[in-house]
Amino acid sequence: MTVRRGPLVVVGDVLLDVDVHGSARRTCPDASAPVVDVASRERRPGGAGLAASIAARANAEVVLVTGVGGQAGADVVRLLGDRVRLAGLPFSGETPGKTRIRSGGRTLLRADSGDGRVLDGPLDPELPGLLRSAGAVLVSDYGRGATANPFLRRALRQLPADVPLVWDPHPRGGVPVGRADLVVPDLAEAVAFTGGSDVDDPALLARALLRRWGCGGVAVTLGAAGAVVVPQAVTGRIPVQPAPPGADACGSGDCFAVITALALADGADPVEAVTEGVRRAGRFVASGGAAQLSEPEPRPGNGGTGTAFEVAERVRRDGGRLVVTGGCFDLLHPGHVRLLERARELGDALVVCLNSDDSVRRIKGAHRPLVGHADRKRLLEALESVTAVVVFDESSPCALLERLRPDVWVKGDDYDVATLPEAEVVHRHGGRTVLVPQIAGYSTSRLLTSLRSAG
Repeated sequence: MTVRRGPLVVVGDVLLDVDVHGSARRTCPDASAPVVDVASRERRPGGAGLAASIAARANAEVVLVTGVGGQAGADVVRLLGDRVRLAGLPFSGETPGKTRIRSGGRTLLRADSGDGRVLDGPLDPELPGLLRSAGAVLVSDYGRGATANPFLRRALRQLPADVPLVWDPHPRGGVPVGRADLVVPDLAEAVAFTGGSDVDDPALLARALLRRWGCGGVAVTLGAAGAVVVPQAVTGRIPVQPAPPGADACGSGDCFAVITALALADGADPVEAVTEGVRRAGRFVASGGAAQLSEPEPRPGNGGTGTAFEVAERVRRDGGRLVVTGGCFDLLHPGHVRLLERARELGDALVVCLNSDDSVRRIKGAHRPLVGHADRKRLLEALESVTAVVVFDESSPCALLERLRPDVWVKGDDYDVATLPEAEVVHRHGGRTVLVPQIAGYSTSRLLTSLRSAG
């Protein structure tokens, strides 16, 4: 098979997955239900969004074709960040969410919300061309309308013969198109699709589905037992790497489908691709499953979730004080952390304006930054003192400050208020500038000098 040079295009329905972790040591006095004392909450893209995140983590170039809506949709987009490029499908309603309440490594309850669906309307005119230029296409169906869109189905049927198409089906989704090179149901789905026949023989299930769908091949995944793949007439059972007892298998099917699609794009035949998909899915579960891709929700003391502009609006609406600071924050060190802690003490929420990589290069030179802005942003967001981070490309954050309108603008005391262009912007909107004393001995430039001397 010819190796394709293009992105993995993931097509399907995205969800917002939330895991609530806590301890359950007592029951409700008025019902035989456990009481969970919540310790933490984590969020991640779910559905096709999880598949896209897994592919990005595998260093693939990824385009996600989906529809989103409401706050849950905005949260998914934020969680995907700049690792995944988005292409829209017509959508109505709120992006569905799935919240798992977990204790002791077990899911006690799952609560679903959101009625959003992909509509049957026409596609963006550029989308068929995007699909044709893909290295491979993965349909990640979660039964929320994407695979029922007739325009999308036509575009998938018309894919060039050398674009591998892997279809991860859903019982409430559209029937896989015959153009699919490989359809990858799990055992329960295969049983449902065949009406419950041949439950004890996955190979017979796979052959029945191959005849029904007219596709190139079917791989039925069997959890810890691996998978059975039937590309036309060849059948083989592929073992899986054992996972530790109690491992969370959430996301293993998405990982399997992603790796299988990427292997086909690299020229593997279906059996080779499924073998690699099984192997990597086993490693994925053993190393923590989908939880590896989760982000902790900010603590309530951080002012809540949302973009920098949503935080600013919420603080103003609640009569609070918004503090904003800015900088490169390359090689995060204790001096940075202390400045941010002191800044946060001055108000009810702290937004950080972060110089993009291009902005840092213009200020610091071609050798900087050492850490890309996506990773710098992630590190800052992990700090308890930081409520939100927004990246800017200009040499100064003045344009951002015009929109944020902070009550307090914070910089280190190595600056002079009289020479700060941001100070004038902040003052014009009724705010003030505060210079925070720095910790002597800490700076990125000094760290770099020490590293060079040590080398």
